[in-house]
Amino acid sequence: MLETGRRAITDVTTRRYLADRLGIPAHILGVTGADDAEYRAMLQFGDSTVRLAEIARQSGYAVEAVNELWPLVARLEARAAEGHMERDSLILLAQARVALGVSLGTVLPEERLSSAARWTGQAVAVAEKLDDPAFHALTLRMHGNELRKAGHVRPAVARLQQSLELSFAPADQGGSLAFLCRALGELGVATQFDRAIDRYRRLLDANAGSGLLFQPFTLREIHLRGLLGTERAAEAGQHIHESPGVPAAPQWQIIERVTAGEVLVAINEKPSAAAAFSDAIALAELRRLPHQIQRVVRAAIGAEMRELAADAMAALDRLRSALADQ
Repeated sequence: MLETGRRAITDVTTRRYLADRLGIPAHILGVTGADDAEYRAMLQFGDSTVRLAEIARQSGYAVEAVNELWPLVARLEARAAEGHMERDSLILLAQARVALGVSLGTVLPEERLSSAARWTGQAVAVAEKLDDPAFHALTLRMHGNELRKAGHVRPAVARLQQSLELSFAPADQGGSLAFLCRALGELGVATQFDRAIDRYRRLLDANAGSGLLFQPFTLREIHLRGLLGTERAAEAGQHIHESPGVPAAPQWQIIERVTAGEVLVAINEKPSAAAAFSDAIALAELRRLPHQIQRVVRAAIGAEMRELAADAMAALDRLRSALADQ
């Protein structure tokens, strides 16, 4: 009768009794108290922490984002383990898990990226139960990209295609397409890559860019890397000297410099490639992004640029030492 609205209960004592019998927080039935105030404060604090951590990561301070998110995730995980599974706290837990996973995926070296994928995967598991397609799409998008970075490219494509199906806002579709293009390029499937990058470009032309993944700068870098991945270095070389525009975040400038170096090596412009790689090494060490330095190491070794490879490995050692102290 209460659920259908045929009966109303207004006294606090009865509401507390019902909450206790049903095993739910009293604030759900409109009763406030010290525990409920603490719960609401936790939600507000947690939401702010996740938002600020995302701003920090996107501004090039991913280590600081991780340091902010760890305590929040630990507290929410402990709360969940105690059986407190209110919808609001579940949403916050999923948001914190995906933010932590993406931040870890930014600062961890390649051999440890699987841990970032595990965190984003746990966020997907929660999002599946929340009946929120936009948030579910976000978790799938980020999990797909972390899977790709960890070397699980085919499962990443499946997650990213599912994310695209659930996305409706242009910026969300653009984000899913950006990561999907990257994954398809790594698989070396030229036809599917071309189809996806064309869809990305048309969507961007029809909508003003917004966010890290829906920008002309991002499109160019993904296009160049996809052309390399699908064995079309000469075509990539035709675009390499075009102005890249302005990056949406510091890490994208570093990513672009590494990709530019790879293209320049492929078209045998090694002096220009060395300059691009040197820029990337300096910036990646400053921003503490070991994964990007590891890309430089591989490219330099493959191109027999021994001095540059030694510089990159020295920077990687310094960065690993600094991160170990965090």
